[in-house]
Amino acid sequence: MTISVPLTRMKAGERRELILRAATGVFGTSGYVGATTADVARAAGVSQPYVVRMFGTKEQLFLEVINRALELLLAGFQSALDDTSSDVALEKRMGLAYVNQLKEHGVLLSLMHAFVLGREPVIGRAARAGFMKVYRFLREDAGFDAAQVQNFLASGMLINTMIGLDMAEDYDGDPDVRELMECAFPEKVEMVRELARKRTEG
Repeated sequence: MTISVPLTRMKAGERRELILRAATGVFGTSGYVGATTADVARAAGVSQPYVVRMFGTKEQLFLEVINRALELLLAGFQSALDDTSSDVALEKRMGLAYVNQLKEHGVLLSLMHAFVLGREPVIGRAARAGFMKVYRFLREDAGFDAAQVQNFLASGMLINTMIGLDMAEDYDGDPDVRELMECAFPEKVEMVRELARKRTEG
């Protein structure tokens, strides 16, 4: 990530967002265990001591990344819910909003990394709370019944798994991969493939 504005001229909130965005990509790629604050600093174009000074520990930085990812996800769901003029069914609009989170690399994968750390005392508690926040939004705000939520979340976990596996790499060479991706991303498969290409080239 390159900074177009000198860091010293950026407001504190902009500097914070810059680092959180970089950290989202780093944690999404390497996971909590594999990532370091030095990796995040390099991605953001700042010094490692600056990252530590702003966020403290790697754990605290990861918690901030999880919170930000959840806010982005729920904001996308809310926009889909508010789009009452659309002819598209609500469940499909919500699904498209979920897939659109892939436009910022690491948002969905950082959440997936958090969800597998359930036994971590601090991260696990935050991940469970975040997961249930999504569940309650779908049940109470979107009005899905329990079975709809189960199916929706299951589809989301499948999407996360395919993204984590870089399944787009095999789209052209394996007809079964192509079939699975076109089923999971019926309107967005080309977007998913293009994002994967950009990450590979970048």
